[in-house]
Amino acid sequence: MRLVTTDVAFLDNSRDFMTDDRVLAMAGVHNFRDYGGYAVAGGGRLRQGLLFRSGQHLEATADDLAAVEALGLANIIDLRGDNERLLYPCRRTPGFTGKVLFMPGETTGAGAAPHVEAAAAMPATSSAEAARQRMTGSYAVMPFRPVLVGSIRHYFEALGRGEGASLVHCLAGKDRTGLAVALFHAVMGVHADDIMADYLLTNTAGDVERRIEAGARMVRAHATAPLDDAAVRVVMSVEPAYLDTAFAAIRARHGSVEAYAEAVCGVGPALREALVARLISAD
Repeated sequence: MRLVTTDVAFLDNSRDFMTDDRVLAMAGVHNFRDYGGYAVAGGGRLRQGLLFRSGQHLEATADDLAAVEALGLANIIDLRGDNERLLYPCRRTPGFTGKVLFMPGETTGAGAAPHVEAAAAMPATSSAEAARQRMTGSYAVMPFRPVLVGSIRHYFEALGRGEGASLVHCLAGKDRTGLAVALFHAVMGVHADDIMADYLLTNTAGDVERRIEAGARMVRAHATAPLDDAAVRVVMSVEPAYLDTAFAAIRARHGSVEAYAEAVCGVGPALREALVARLISAD
C-alpha cells in the first residue's frame, strides 16, 4: 500500500480556488464534481475532465446516467462496503464499459457510512456538538480501516494506469471520498488551502438542501435516538476539523503523510511519477 503525500510549505501564489465551474448539476446524484484543475507545487496543474467524485448513484435519473456516460469513465472506484453496495446498488447505463473497482468487506466499522454510523451511535440526547464529536472520532480511525485502505489503493493504482477518466465515490461522497481525494491532492502537491477548499465544497456543491434532506431520511432511520435538525446537518456536512483530525492521526502514527502514503496506501516513487506524468499539465 503505497501512497505518497507531501507535507511541505507552499508559496501563497500556488493557491487556486475554483469552485463554480467544477460542479456537475444532477438530479439524483449528489456532490458530483471535477476535482482536477488545481495548481500544484513546482508548476503546472491537475488536468480537468479526468478526475470526478460523487455520492452513490441509486437514484440517478436517465439524464444523470446520460451525463455520466458522456464523461467516458474508464474506472469507477467504489469506496463503500459490501452492505452498502447491497442496499444502495448504483445505476449504470446498459452500455457502460468501465471497470468498477472495490475491495470486498466493510470499509467502515459497522457496515454503514461514517455519517450513518455517527447518527446510529448518538446518545439519547442528540445535539450538533455530540454529532460533531462522533464525526471527528470517525475520521481519527478512517485512514486505518483495512478494507477502505485497500479500496484507496485500487484508486491510486487506477489513476496511475492512465486509462482515462475516473470517478471515486462512497455513499454521500463526502467522508471516505473526501479523505481519498484529499490524500490524492496532497500526493500531487496541491496547496493545503486548495485541499481543504475542495473538501469543504461538499457543503455548497449542487442542491445542498435536497442532499441533506435525502441524507436525513437515511440517518434518522438508523439512529438509536431522535436526531434534531442541527445534528442531522452536522453529520451530513463536512468541517475542517474532520479532515484535520484524519491527517493528524496519520502523522501521529507514521510521522508524515508521505510515510503513510508509501507504507499504507501503496504510492511509491514509481507510481507517483506515473501520476504526475498522466495527471499534471503545464500551466
